[in-house]
Amino acid sequence: MATIAGNLQAIKARIAAASAAAGRNPASVRLLAVSKTHPAPLLAEACAAGQRAFGENYVQEALAKMEALSRLVGSEAAGAVEWHLIGPLQSNKTRIVAEHFAWVHTIEREKIAHRLSEQRSSRLAPLQVLVQVNVSGEASKSGVAPHEVAALARAVALMPRLRLRGLMAIPEPSDDAAIQRASFRAVRVLFERLVGDGLELDTLSMGMSDDMEMAIAEGATMVRIGTAIFGPRERARSTA
Repeated sequence: MATIAGNLQAIKARIAAASAAAGRNPASVRLLAVSKTHPAPLLAEACAAGQRAFGENYVQEALAKMEALSRLVGSEAAGAVEWHLIGPLQSNKTRIVAEHFAWVHTIEREKIAHRLSEQRSSRLAPLQVLVQVNVSGEASKSGVAPHEVAALARAVALMPRLRLRGLMAIPEPSDDAAIQRASFRAVRVLFERLVGDGLELDTLSMGMSDDMEMAIAEGATMVRIGTAIFGPRERARSTA
């Protein structure tokens, strides 16, 4: 029977193999465990196996897990966990996110970034943020269009209490590997242009359980893995 620890080992082996195939150091790719809709005891198992970065879509669900995890693994271990918001962020939730999360992957509006900057306490480290790119142009997907990325990135990079780290994308799934890989490549090209323009960026958050190898081949530095670690999702929550 598969265990969370075993699943994490298997994912790390896939990261190492994909990195080697791309001529990259496996240490250059971070693993973000996507724990949305999964119960806190599974996160506790992952913590016991050494996983420290978790991605959540829903703010209220994440807050409940933060409290539960502290009870399950102790305040010291829970305090070492790095929480990433990887779902859309509403204006009425920015203060909570600014107070409780370390990363936000889904910046798509300057207004949201301003609110996070204003509401992040000076007692905390700067909030690490990524601009989300709607690289496939899907109407149902969040993110800014590729031609809008540079202007938003430059604006966010100037905001106090935020640190712009790079870009995030969720390309439209495709059975054609060439198409899928081209989407990841397009995000990397945008990233490289921003770096060439003088922005100090180091993070490309792209790639999930089914396509992480292609994302790593195209330069991903953070892969967001949920199903391959925790199994199929529980019924999706409706709360943000």
